[in-house]
Amino acid sequence: MAKIADLTAKTDDQLAQELGELKREQFNLRFQAATSQLEKPSRVKEVRRTIAQIKTLQTQRAAAAAK
Repeated sequence: MAKIADLTAKTDDQLAQELGELKREQFNLRFQAATSQLEKPSRVKEVRRTIAQIKTLQTQRAAAAAK
């Protein structure tokens, strides 16, 4: 799971790229869970939370840029 400090150090483009990768991973994890091939169920929670952290950072940066 990514630390907040690591995410805040990244640029907007890097965050968008990582968000895309995590969404792809989340999609694959959902399929693995549906077919009972999921090796680490805790990874689903980690990916979901990291996606939420990235989206929160993007929202905060957009709000700060609007002011």
